[in-house]
Amino acid sequence: MTDSVSAQEQPHTGTAAPLAAPVVADAAVTVAAPAPAASAEAGAPQPRKEGSRRGGRNRRKPDGRQAPQGGADGAADATAPAGASGTGARAPQRVHPALEQLAGLYPQLFGAVFRPLKRGIFQDLLAAHPELFEREALKVALGIHTRSTRYLQSVAAGDKRHDLQGQPVEDMAPEHVHHALLEVYRRKKARATEDLLPKLRNRMMAAFEASGLTREAYTERVLSRDEAANAILEAAFAEWSARNAKDEALLRAFEASGQTLDAFADMYGMVPRTVGQQLERARRLASAAAAAASAAAAATPAPEGA
Repeated sequence: MTDSVSAQEQPHTGTAAPLAAPVVADAAVTVAAPAPAASAEAGAPQPRKEGSRRGGRNRRKPDGRQAPQGGADGAADATAPAGASGTGARAPQRVHPALEQLAGLYPQLFGAVFRPLKRGIFQDLLAAHPELFEREALKVALGIHTRSTRYLQSVAAGDKRHDLQGQPVEDMAPEHVHHALLEVYRRKKARATEDLLPKLRNRMMAAFEASGLTREAYTERVLSRDEAANAILEAAFAEWSARNAKDEALLRAFEASGQTLDAFADMYGMVPRTVGQQLERARRLASAAAAAASAAAAATPAPEGA
């Protein structure tokens, strides 16, 4: 590891494990029910099918004990051998001493809520506490911290990077958000019983829209050598395009109707709030397309002799 702590500054840009072989999480994550694949805002949630539990009441482990449940935010579940016979209670996971110190000094960054850290935070910490932290120990601690699921979730949410004062100082790079989304998905997938792909695709498209990039520019920045991950991105873009087409058609119908939003929604048996969201998306898309066309026209040189 270098002094720049590349794992901290770019915690999820390394070669990712293939989606077919998910990385075991360092934290057990409670998974929300995924949104429907199409029109997540307007669609009704799909009922979950309960599997048959017949005969399960009296089933027991060979030694008469139930299997241990996962912890809330530790690596114990990932490191405990499957089927290992224990004496009962699991020993608490040890926290790196430097991380305990960081949580005490900077609870706004390392406390109950994890915040993405600015680039160069390693050097900032050494400069602020030259007598407190041993160089190599601090590197290891920051590496553990920024590979944790809680930290990756804050990156995947698109939070800004923060300095030691807890102030946001720079945007997270789109590729970092994208790869954090994939890694959090892999870790959740290892424990989930539901299909998490619809929710992942929705979050990918939300991250894409928040980036402000064109589809081509965004794709160029986030594509990786993981073909399964790239296929998920393409599927997300396909859903996004289909949703945009529906929104544009709805906007044209609304503008042609001359009706109020409530009357228009009632005419189609839709929820006014949902219709309003779709219309707003369509307007934003049209505005962005017009701005892009104007910028392209301005960048095109005039023909000679014009």
